[in-house]
Amino acid sequence: MGIEIRIGNEDEIVIAHQLMKEAFEEYRYLDVPSSAVNEPIDILRKSYLNGTERFILCFLDEVPVGSLRFMLQDDSIYFSRVSVPPYARRKGIAKSMLKWLEYYANKQGKTKAVCKVRASLTDNVRLYESIGYVITKEEIVKNPNGFEVKTVIMENSNLLVRREG
Repeated sequence: MGIEIRIGNEDEIVIAHQLMKEAFEEYRYLDVPSSAVNEPIDILRKSYLNGTERFILCFLDEVPVGSLRFMLQDDSIYFSRVSVPPYARRKGIAKSMLKWLEYYANKQGKTKAVCKVRASLTDNVRLYESIGYVITKEEIVKNPNGFEVKTVIMENSNLLVRREG
């Protein structure tokens, strides 16, 4: 089983967007649906082209099976839209992408990784907790569809420091 994780390029925006749509489809029928299920590809394309957001892709045996979006900030890396479609779950793909992202952030001089998670998605919260993330804040946010959503901000301030050579 060969896993490759890397930063995506402009030609791969469509792949990242499709993976996100597949992964978030299950959240379409929540009381407050995820805005990801109806997010147009132009949102990612625009943020990519203006340099505010990047994405990574994860390939399993050369097949794309995961993506996530990220932004470098002052001392941190903020990530969102961690996307692994149902058929590819339970293989460590999300954890592998997050560890890759943390290593990348550390190489960029960032000291922590940050994300927002719906408080009601306890499996997602547990996933992040299992690799060192802690809840640092709870808040109610308005999603792009105008719905209020209870979220938690999670941070990992213990980014891996790997020595090369």
